[in-house]
Amino acid sequence: MTKSYSLDLRRRVAHFVEAGHSCHAAARHFDVSVAFVVRLMAAYRATGSLAPKPEGGWRYSKLDPHRDFLIRRVTEKDDITMPQLAAELAALGTKVTPASISHWFIRQGYSFKKNAAGQRTRTRRRAPGPRALAHQASAAHAPGAASAGVSG
Repeated sequence: MTKSYSLDLRRRVAHFVEAGHSCHAAARHFDVSVAFVVRLMAAYRATGSLAPKPEGGWRYSKLDPHRDFLIRRVTEKDDITMPQLAAELAALGTKVTPASISHWFIRQGYSFKKNAAGQRTRTRRRAPGPRALAHQASAAHAPGAASAGVSG
């Protein structure tokens, strides 16, 4: 993100223009853009202040008015999907993508697991390696004994 020009530079530019020079001349003299000088002088004449506008802050989400609805629906039906929530919101007149609903829940501090144990729901994409197979085999043959490492 860009950084605002210093208050000292803003004062010098404003005094230069107030002394009778044009905005273009001020921009060339102080090596800044003409747009900066024009906007600075317009704000200075309107407010009397040379301070930069505040940056950052709270961002509005169109899902904020639907907070109670979203939390109630997730509480009522814990396996509801984001596309289902998006369809229900569309029926209420608010069109959003499923990803934006997911991002909204994350920003609100909510996270959801796919199942109660927190395990993966898909199968592995590749077969387990030889060490994992050896460990599974030794555990299956000797359930009470400690598994021994496989040499080789």
